[in-house]
Amino acid sequence: MSISEYQNLLAELIQRYKNQVDFLSIRLEKAQGTNIVLRSDKIETLSEGISFGAQVRTCHKGGWGFATFNRISNLAEQIEQAITAAKLVGEEETTLAQIEPINGSYHMSHSGGDDPRQIPLSQKKALCDHYNEILRHQNPESIKSTSVSYGDITQHVLLATSEGTFLEQSWFDLEMRFSAIARKGDLVQTGRETTGSRRSYQDVLNLEHQVKGAAQRAVDALNLPPIQGGTYTVVIDPILTGLFVHEAFGHLSEADMLYENPDLLEVMSIGRRFGPENLQIFDGASPEGHRGSYLFDDEGTPASTTQLLQDGVLVGRLHSRETAGKLAEKPTGNARCLNYHYPPIVRMSNTWIARGDTPVKDLFNGINEGVYARNWSGGMTNGEMFTFTAGEAWMIHNGELTEPIRDVTLSGNVFKTLANIEAIGDDFYWDESGGCGKGGQNGMPVGCGGPSLRIKDIVVGGQSSD
Repeated sequence: MSISEYQNLLAELIQRYKNQVDFLSIRLEKAQGTNIVLRSDKIETLSEGISFGAQVRTCHKGGWGFATFNRISNLAEQIEQAITAAKLVGEEETTLAQIEPINGSYHMSHSGGDDPRQIPLSQKKALCDHYNEILRHQNPESIKSTSVSYGDITQHVLLATSEGTFLEQSWFDLEMRFSAIARKGDLVQTGRETTGSRRSYQDVLNLEHQVKGAAQRAVDALNLPPIQGGTYTVVIDPILTGLFVHEAFGHLSEADMLYENPDLLEVMSIGRRFGPENLQIFDGASPEGHRGSYLFDDEGTPASTTQLLQDGVLVGRLHSRETAGKLAEKPTGNARCLNYHYPPIVRMSNTWIARGDTPVKDLFNGINEGVYARNWSGGMTNGEMFTFTAGEAWMIHNGELTEPIRDVTLSGNVFKTLANIEAIGDDFYWDESGGCGKGGQNGMPVGCGGPSLRIKDIVVGGQSSD
């Protein structure tokens, strides 16, 4: 039975139960995917799978009930259990920002390229083997282990709500990750690359140059001097800019973190200045072709583009219907769930800093001693604080790039860092490598973008040189 054949059943159940709670939604989902992991010369994972399941969400007096299950024959029973749970915890008022009900079927195309479901598992495995051989043979004396992973998933969703939405939509996402670990004595260095797409299987073909570059970076770093820790003016490339705006600022813009934390809500108050007048930050699923792009979120709210910073001033934040209702703001279409096992929560989609007007070569002018950092190999955030590790880095002396260096970490407070942006480059790049984690829902596809940035007073190396 195809997912669309359940429409009459969902309509009947919505009609039967909608008056028992303030809000009711039913989501059916069919998913098909592939997962391949190679480590050195071993196959760790090689699988294809199909899943079919459902979730029910109910809200009564502000309390939520949630159920997730695989047996659709138990749908009525699961609705009753979710209603009971919501009534047990509901003690306030249900506040959901209003949206127009959506009725229709929407399917994201694959831009004339191949749907990954049409590619045989053997062909996907051969592609992984090919990239793994490139990693392993780039420098066999130094490279001690390699990893290649491939994953794709196609999701087909039917969403029905007590407010009249009856929405069918589908999309696919695919991702590849490559890494090589090189060793010289006790020194270990890693080179990584990640790429993804919501457009076509062709987007993971012909990546030999990137794969070779990941392995070579690990090898080259074995012979580089480490950074002398200290505070520097830093120029970062668009990939690091995308990571920074997503991890360090984007999560602070997710409104569920704000209304649950009055102190943070006060810090992130609309109208507060955070950066220079030429700084513009956006998040939106409506730009087409990126990994965070979609037509409707998982509550049926249409995708949009939200400006977060305008001329350096906070003017917006990201919402589900509940957070928008609680803060008396408009829903932005950012309620997303990884799959039917999880309820929708506020998540970024595509997050970016707008292109500036400073030629990239001019970003280095006047820097007596600084650091140029490119790409990334890891990082973490903790509230306002962040630490990112650059994939490659060079010293800057008297406005010129000089010697390459290794072990470069960039640390700081996000608000101070935004205020310390001195120039915004006229370049721009979309990074489709993002897989975001939050609330136990790891690997949510997102896009990140931005130009090169020049930022003063960044702590590099994690400690002072004193």
